[in-house]
Amino acid sequence: MDALASTGTAKLPKVSDGQFAELEKESAHWPAEHGWEDQRWPLARVRAPIAWKLGINCSSAAVLRLLHRHGWSWQSPAHRALERDEQTVGLRKKDVWPRAE
Repeated sequence: MDALASTGTAKLPKVSDGQFAELEKESAHWPAEHGWEDQRWPLARVRAPIAWKLGINCSSAAVLRLLHRHGWSWQSPAHRALERDEQTVGLRKKDVWPRAE
């Protein structure tokens, strides 16, 4: 039974807790500084600052595990954007979507 006991994780995380805290402090500034027009953080956008600031290249799966480890989760907007033009969306659904299928 001793041989079957866990010896811990198979691999240490690439980003330490201290490095993550540093990234978290600066995260509010990145979207505007890097030309992103909105405040969304898809995995590709989370990967970029990790590479820029820390010089660590992580896969999307590793970034997802990192976020979950620190209590972050995927979020979706609660309401539709105020700028949304319902008429244009309706036309697109009627004309463009059937052609795309």
